[in-house]
Amino acid sequence: MTQTPPAFQLKRDSYGQLVLTGQNGERHAGVVPVRAFPIGAPDDGIALVNVEGHEVGWVDRIADLPPEMGRLVEEELASRDFMPEIEKILEVSSFVCPSTWQVATNRGKAALILKGEEDIRRLSQTRLLIADTHGIQFLVRDTGTLDRHSRKLLDRFL
Repeated sequence: MTQTPPAFQLKRDSYGQLVLTGQNGERHAGVVPVRAFPIGAPDDGIALVNVEGHEVGWVDRIADLPPEMGRLVEEELASRDFMPEIEKILEVSSFVCPSTWQVATNRGKAALILKGEEDIRRLSQTRLLIADTHGIQFLVRDTGTLDRHSRKLLDRFL
């Protein structure tokens, strides 16, 4: 099966910004990739948005792009996305909110302040999104993979 080339070219300019050039030759500098499904399908459905916030390109799957363009999109997404994944809950200051949680994430140890139980959002039966008071979103990809102590602490808030 042959890949269909994308309907645009994507390069980085001398300022480090992404520049999309459409088939009609129209250039859009400062393009930003935005994931349509950042948690459920992070590599599928990427909108390329110009500085005015309008979609100027679409990528069904990053893997379908030529390697150089795919690398550019992945680099840009990595520089924008910050969603640490909680691997272990080490300690909770209190079972009454607000409470401070000491957690181990895929990006190192962190402390988050949970304002209330409503800041824990269930995305699926086993996947959670936890928002702290600073607006950082922490992901629990699978509650079943957490250790027993972490699950016990988490269950007090669910």
